[in-house]
Amino acid sequence: MKLFLYLMKILLVKLNINNETSRLRAVVLGTAQSNGPAPSLEQAYDPKSAEFIRMGAYPKEEDMTREMEAVARVLEKYDVQVFRPKVIKDYNQIFTRDIAFVIEDKFVKSNILPDREQEIQAISHVIEQIDPSKIVQLPHEAHIEGGDVMPFGDYIFVGTYRGRDYKDLITARTNVQAVTALQELFPNKKVVSFNLRKSNTEPRDNALHLDCCFQPVGRGKAIIHRNGFLEEEEYQWLVDFFGKENVFEISRDEMYYMNSNIFSIAEDVVISEMNFTRLNTWLREQNITVEEVPYAEISKQEGLLRCSTLPLIRE
Repeated sequence: MKLFLYLMKILLVKLNINNETSRLRAVVLGTAQSNGPAPSLEQAYDPKSAEFIRMGAYPKEEDMTREMEAVARVLEKYDVQVFRPKVIKDYNQIFTRDIAFVIEDKFVKSNILPDREQEIQAISHVIEQIDPSKIVQLPHEAHIEGGDVMPFGDYIFVGTYRGRDYKDLITARTNVQAVTALQELFPNKKVVSFNLRKSNTEPRDNALHLDCCFQPVGRGKAIIHRNGFLEEEEYQWLVDFFGKENVFEISRDEMYYMNSNIFSIAEDVVISEMNFTRLNTWLREQNITVEEVPYAEISKQEGLLRCSTLPLIRE
């Protein structure tokens, strides 16, 4: 029995996430294998996917798989332990950030769209390596997805939607009940919420998650899109928090192409899309190494690099 407990202790993944930029040691990277046929318009979860379905240009499985494997190679280059979901036939499992998130040493399961519930089951082999006492399921009424949640030291930044038409918007993924639940779960943190602009029909005016219009990067820097925020004072709070000189403002089109949705391996290393010329130039000016990968096909589903990664351990 003692040997069993000792082995269990060794096998457990020691979760540790306190920010977006510390040195990454373990992550769950999604998969595009057996992604299934292009969905119908009625099956689209967001306006950007719907746009490409109408155009007949929805991304092909082989192209998305190639893009994701490029990310896997970069992560392995930096000695990051990479977990992958078990493949479910004809099922989209790219965006692992949606299904759960880690803050401190807690693994929080998201309450996501009902059609996507199988995604969490596909990483059960990872969850089984986590201390069960550290696994949290928020109350059923607390709708939340990991793309809306950003730990930042003593703070937790949370994207939400406070409009009365919340139930009418498939793009509204995190509600005010979830913000309250996070504050109760992490009483020593300052939970700051941001009311995001939503649209079921126009992807250029839809901040699907907080990381679609904002993300910390490097040492005290941030990427931000002003129009992603419904409340001017909340946008301004972030600019003041980081300092205007430390903020890289992206345009409406740059938000559409997901420029704020890059992924940090460390304070001085990021993975970014190869076509983000203006952003990547600025990042290098901040002495950040930019590992460029092709990810334009996956971006057609209104998600990019942060969306397809679920960090478990950062130093």
